[in-house]
Amino acid sequence: MSMERFKFQGHAGDELAARLDMPDGPHLATALFAHCFTCGKDITAARRIAGRLAAMGIAVLRFDFTGLGHSKGEFANTTFTSNVEDLVLAAKHLTDRDMAPSLIIGHSLGGAAVLKAAAEIDSIKAVVTIGAPFDPEHVTHNFGDALDTIASDGKAKVDLAGRPFTIGKSFVEDVSAAALEPVIGKLGKALLVMHAPRDATVGIENATQIFMAAKHPKSFVTLDNADHLITRPDDAEYAAEVIAAWSGRYLDLKPPAPPPGAPEGIVRVSEADENGFLQDVNAGPEHHTLADEPLAYGGTNKGMTPYGFLSAGLGACTSMTIRMYVRRKKWPLDHVSVDVSHDKVHAQDAGNEKGFRIDTFRREIRLEGDLSEEQRARLLEIADKCPVHRTLEHGAKVETVLLDA
Repeated sequence: MSMERFKFQGHAGDELAARLDMPDGPHLATALFAHCFTCGKDITAARRIAGRLAAMGIAVLRFDFTGLGHSKGEFANTTFTSNVEDLVLAAKHLTDRDMAPSLIIGHSLGGAAVLKAAAEIDSIKAVVTIGAPFDPEHVTHNFGDALDTIASDGKAKVDLAGRPFTIGKSFVEDVSAAALEPVIGKLGKALLVMHAPRDATVGIENATQIFMAAKHPKSFVTLDNADHLITRPDDAEYAAEVIAAWSGRYLDLKPPAPPPGAPEGIVRVSEADENGFLQDVNAGPEHHTLADEPLAYGGTNKGMTPYGFLSAGLGACTSMTIRMYVRRKKWPLDHVSVDVSHDKVHAQDAGNEKGFRIDTFRREIRLEGDLSEEQRARLLEIADKCPVHRTLEHGAKVETVLLDA
């Protein structure tokens, strides 16, 4: 995934800081992400979702709303309506670059904003809300006694998640007047509502109201025990996976045909968690899995180890090679399975700079069906002709180059 940082003008003419995550392969679609109230474009959920979508071929633009993060302007002078305007301007910036967004995602109050903005962005085909309030005024519940001060003095400082923010009277009046139900009813785009039943900031009833107000196609997915900000990596990964899978039904993500004679696509591995060893493994826009290390070696055990993938490649290739041969011969093989064991531990070997030794893979093959002993013996020979087997047996040359960041 490549990344571009730039700025564009927001509703008041202030420069807004943006980040565009681009696919390393074909660019198949573009998404626009709106962060939660007083958050920023770089929170865990936003980063994880953007990375996963980019792996599918979907470019993702996320930016800091006016007065937040690295964006210019006064947050105290912003409103819910101004956030919507910033989103529309972000979409226009993408359209001017021939990257009109077809997917828009919003988290918390950003979710309410994308419901409103989607109606003003013609290119949008699908909308996702995460922990969004049905009524934008819901956010004022966090202001407590400061509401009286805001009403009398025009503004007040409010502590939100341990950080002080100045909230203006115009913001309170604007969210109080905002009504989403008519907008949702006329959305005319596919909608995915994601919410955690135990969300203590925005209750699950908000998701119910959004879902009931919308017309089909619409979907609801629970985020189970996630908190409102989706701070746990597990929850962010799950949300990203669901959005990636769901959006594929409504966006045209078919990659262009490769040129004649092109080799298989590149397998790209990139860090999913800078604090551990979790890796995103992507083979083109359609295939994704995770690699990791066991808990005992500092990993989170969310995926196979690198050696596990090596064994899986050998086992899969063996089974496929046998099946292709049997189909050609029309032999009565009902089922084949392959167990592969390899006695090395990647986390141990990664720190071992001593001499190499010959690795041994033990492969146990089960063949079910009415096969003769001669046929079974022949299939054992065929297993040794598996291309991955031959690669491991003959060795391979690895060429490594360092690319510019």
